[in-house]
Amino acid sequence: MLIAPSLLASDFGKFAREAQRVARSGADWAHLDIMDGNFVPNISFGPGVVKVVRAQTKMFLDVHLMCSKPEVLLDAFCKAGADQITVHVELADKVSDLLWKIRSLGRKVGLALNPPTAISMVRPYLGMIDTLLVMTVNPGFGGQDFIHEALPKIEKAAVWRAEKSADFHIEVDGGINLTTARECAHAGADVFVSGSDLFQKRSLRRAVAQLRKAVEGARAKTAVAA
Repeated sequence: MLIAPSLLASDFGKFAREAQRVARSGADWAHLDIMDGNFVPNISFGPGVVKVVRAQTKMFLDVHLMCSKPEVLLDAFCKAGADQITVHVELADKVSDLLWKIRSLGRKVGLALNPPTAISMVRPYLGMIDTLLVMTVNPGFGGQDFIHEALPKIEKAAVWRAEKSADFHIEVDGGINLTTARECAHAGADVFVSGSDLFQKRSLRRAVAQLRKAVEGARAKTAVAA
């Protein structure tokens, strides 16, 4: 079980300090949402911000490109220090080339899908990726409510993973709190991105520990039931 605080929910006025706080929190990954104002109606970070985070920590940097033209950004984010780069299956005929390019740059490969997108769209690419990111809110803004219709997608991805004896992660992002994280863990998720719910807590370390305990407990119950 991997916990990935989303820096989109951090205090931008103290960004370097917030990155350090994530590094000390006991989390496994730091998640960075990259928005271009086109693929989604908001703009967030660029490679320079990832470089700042990289200078503050050696932890795994999980970079999610919500961008219409990620092909022009891959080199820059690799140089900035990304460990994994995730692109969207909604980019259709670009997807195979993007996944290949990320792998050729020596980075872990992620593929994301939005809530309206059928889970069947990702199946042809499961052998090419390290992480499948199932968005549990519509991307573009933090602080949204969890979309429960995403749970069957997580379950289906977990079935496919077991059938193929594959080892890709199933990551969830959006509206993740103790309750929804348990639901996602029960469905088969193993990477939990949480922004607002973690950063609004006084102690990020305690919040990360509580989230980890919740998802580990949910998975343990699922294993016993099976």
